[in-house]
Amino acid sequence: MIRHALKPCNLEIEAGQIIGLVGSNGAGKTTLLKLLSGLIHPSSGAAEVLGFTPWKREPAFLKQISLLLGQKAQLWWDLPAADSFRLLTEIYELEPEESRRRWRQLAQRLRCEEQLNIQLRRLSLGERMKMEIIGSLLHHPKILFLDEPTIGLDVVAQETIREFLGEYVREFRPTIILTSHYMDDISQLADRLLLISRGEIVFDGAVEEFVESRAGLRAQGEEDLDFEEIIREFLEEESRRR
Repeated sequence: MIRHALKPCNLEIEAGQIIGLVGSNGAGKTTLLKLLSGLIHPSSGAAEVLGFTPWKREPAFLKQISLLLGQKAQLWWDLPAADSFRLLTEIYELEPEESRRRWRQLAQRLRCEEQLNIQLRRLSLGERMKMEIIGSLLHHPKILFLDEPTIGLDVVAQETIREFLGEYVREFRPTIILTSHYMDDISQLADRLLLISRGEIVFDGAVEEFVESRAGLRAQGEEDLDFEEIIREFLEEESRRR
């Protein structure tokens, strides 16, 4: 039996949007991110990101995107984050002084400037994730793929990262595609909601539209549920159908 990790779909995303990508485990979220960032090659179909075919991985394309996987580190484990940022400065061919100013400004916004010169392995999970976010933004990417950026973090670290991302998008207008199982990430940040089920996009629209569509299916007089509860119900239904 052949199982499609991601089924054919037509998808167009405008610059400056935050897309909330939601689905149960194995639904195809990370596959979509890896495809659009060029990590994997599709068995059929075509995609264009910033005018490039992602899986050709041309340097001009890679310098305009970032992919941050919440459970995998891109920075060097035994080095302080500041040293990793210096290496990234060389890799992306950035101006050293400007790059240094940028990572210090980002660290100040994320409230982690005092940890810049501490080995990454000695930092807490929340502090490490903040450093990973700084590293992913060092080269001013036009598109940021975020796969579970707040996974495992305490509520304070989650809120700090959410506030930072919201402010960053308002100021610099990158496009962000965000997956998360924390619905506060989606409800507070996303302009647009994509729901994936068994490799297929089953909803594409505003968060409010999805809530209203689900409310219409509920019995009259039934107590209204919040976004997180409605998403939980949807995911449970999808799990039963798997």
